[in-house]
Amino acid sequence: ILDAARDRLAAGVRTVLFLDEIHRFNKAQQDALLPGVEEGLITLIGATTENPWYEVNAALISRTRVMVLERLEHDALSALLDRAVGAPNGLAGKIVLTAEGRKEIIARSSGDARGALNLLDAASAGLAAGGEVTAEIVARAAGGRGTVYDRDGDQHYNYISAFIKSVRASDPDAALYYLAAMLQGGEDPKYVARRLIVLASEDIGNADPQGLVIATACARGVEFVGMPEGRIILAQATTYLALAPKSNASYTAIGAAMAHLNERGARQPPHALRDASSRNKRNLGHGDGYRYPHDAPDAVLPGSLMPEGLEDLHFYDPNDRGVEGERAARLERLRQVEEPGEDPQPF
Repeated sequence: ILDAARDRLAAGVRTVLFLDEIHRFNKAQQDALLPGVEEGLITLIGATTENPWYEVNAALISRTRVMVLERLEHDALSALLDRAVGAPNGLAGKIVLTAEGRKEIIARSSGDARGALNLLDAASAGLAAGGEVTAEIVARAAGGRGTVYDRDGDQHYNYISAFIKSVRASDPDAALYYLAAMLQGGEDPKYVARRLIVLASEDIGNADPQGLVIATACARGVEFVGMPEGRIILAQATTYLALAPKSNASYTAIGAAMAHLNERGARQPPHALRDASSRNKRNLGHGDGYRYPHDAPDAVLPGSLMPEGLEDLHFYDPNDRGVEGERAARLERLRQVEEPGEDPQPF
């Protein structure tokens, strides 16, 4: 093809090369296109249903313009169905597409033109002249599932992202919608459960420590029971976590601590806190000055246990939501203690 394009170009004729499903070319095959694109021998148009940034070589992507074709909206699909029903060489005069049938096709096609036309064709098959395509007939023709989903592509990431963000935003209805779409699309329920465990710590944390217990129990239950009953366990955990008070204080705290270490390195713990399990270590001063908290009133020691010079450094900043609000008040009192038992309020 490239050789023929070079001959055409010499005669003043340019070549457009259209490659459907370009992601099916392996790396070496895609690399073979680079010289033709770079030399201007061809105008390359590649079509793919996959994410091109993942499936097409970076060198080829950098020499092209990526145009994303979104799923069709309701009005566009409706116009498409009008043309199909009214086409002289198609279904014109043979069937009647009812309003409810139209809505059912549009809803089940999930923005896919080919899916809508195929479903219309299947629903109208076997109808007598003038027969009506109703919502019930469309549902039977669809054969059940109407969810467009891929477990390894963009939809996998888009739906799990929407699911997590809905739980984070305390919207149980939206979270259940995306959960149902994933499960109906064949998503691995254990994957969803694992994401809930992360969310329970990242977005709820100590505002409701029970959230992590629920999420962990959910993962175990899904693994033990399997599907389809596992959907009930996932739904319970999802609604609980969606309605739980939210805090990302622990998530932010560990991020701040790691950023500090990356910037300034790690200092050694004070000698009092170092391992003193052997005589050699004790001879080096390990454990010198260590005070056993349980010997102090309320088992609280004054001051900071941070390395020397970092005594005033704080990472954890709890909010006042849920259980964490109580912990925040306790932490504030703890940080103000200068002598054991000085704080008049019990810990």
